[in-house]
Amino acid sequence: MLSGRRLDLLDPSPLDIEIADIAHGLARVARWNGQTAGPHVFSVAQHSLLVEAVGGRLEPDLGPAQRLELLLHDAPEYVIGDIISPLKAAIGDSYRGVERRLLASIRRRFGVPAPGAPLAKLVKRADRIAAHVEATRLAGFSEREAARYFGPPLWLPEEVTALAEPWPTAEAEARFLDRFRALCPL
Repeated sequence: MLSGRRLDLLDPSPLDIEIADIAHGLARVARWNGQTAGPHVFSVAQHSLLVEAVGGRLEPDLGPAQRLELLLHDAPEYVIGDIISPLKAAIGDSYRGVERRLLASIRRRFGVPAPGAPLAKLVKRADRIAAHVEATRLAGFSEREAARYFGPPLWLPEEVTALAEPWPTAEAEARFLDRFRALCPL
């Protein structure tokens, strides 16, 4: 970690998690295997911002903790995103357990309660809608193809769909941090 902390993936401690490390890592992990057009990849940090914006459109009355759950839903990828295949091969089905423990530590670190069933369902729905937007705007999918994999499209205002445009890494990192700080002032 850039913070100098060591993170035990099998037993992660909330004290070893820093939002700056998460933002730095997620801004550098590419969605769509980096196979998007343009000089910049579309990062997991940007995807997280899009999911949070979509979730906010679906449920406008969400509080900061619920919006943080949306924003941080893929946070474990800052550590394991680039080693998913080797990690899965080494530990098999236990991979999901590693991801769950890491996300639980991230939640504890930032005071975000584990989501109940309705919020967990909203996160999944917002994630699929965001993937549909990304697939059609960035990854060359037709609407029909995207609907087959991610479900039907949802009309979203331009201010939300505009988030599905690759940014320079530093901008993705800064915007992720800014949104986190707006939701969770430390």
